[in-house]
Amino acid sequence: MTSDRSAEIRISEIFGPTIQGEGVLIGLPTVFVRTGGCDYRCSWCDSLHAVDSRYRDEWRAMSAEDVWREITRLSGGKSVMVSLSGGNPAIQPLGELIARGHREGYRFALETQGSVARDWFADLDVLVLSPKPPSSSMETDWQAFDTCLRMSEGRPQTVLKIVVFDEADYAYARATAERYPHLPVYLQPGNHTPPPADDDDATIDIDGVMERMRWLVAKITEDRWFEARVLPQLHVLLWGNKRGV
Repeated sequence: MTSDRSAEIRISEIFGPTIQGEGVLIGLPTVFVRTGGCDYRCSWCDSLHAVDSRYRDEWRAMSAEDVWREITRLSGGKSVMVSLSGGNPAIQPLGELIARGHREGYRFALETQGSVARDWFADLDVLVLSPKPPSSSMETDWQAFDTCLRMSEGRPQTVLKIVVFDEADYAYARATAERYPHLPVYLQPGNHTPPPADDDDATIDIDGVMERMRWLVAKITEDRWFEARVLPQLHVLLWGNKRGV
């Protein structure tokens, strides 16, 4: 939890404005800052170009001010929600960027699996904690996850977002929601046809994704889990696996 000041940020891509495609901010116009690098390697990762070290030559080392200039260029200088994503954006020094944007009226949301805690989590407007279920082949470190919650100090709007592929994932989502009953929970049917890192035009099985979503809706209604919200990846429905939208 050292100072982020003047540190370089590894950037995979910056794009937008477009709409946020998932979770609590779905449909909201957003500029995306996707950082490079991740401490996880989920089996169904849909952003390998920002995760796999084989693509690090495509990432750029940028100062917070350089990133800020690109955000304002894309937004035309008009304040907009900025989504900090990855990879795992929590491993990047983003505190200075958030402070810079706040001075100009911009808002910042960050999504992370909750494996790395940063003191600047408390400066976010929205913190999306997305622990990875069994289908990811990753194991959740709940102590690290709890530290992330403590770092946010209840200041940003904080929610859970959990991807669900199967019964085991669904059981994990239920247990996680019971562990953190004070956090709103968003469930997302998994995309079982994620794009290869070098092919964002890869075919996606939309019918399969929608079938999984119908199954998930049926599960929560049958179980009377009325606190959960089931949402699609709207950008996947609109553009498939295409990047930069």
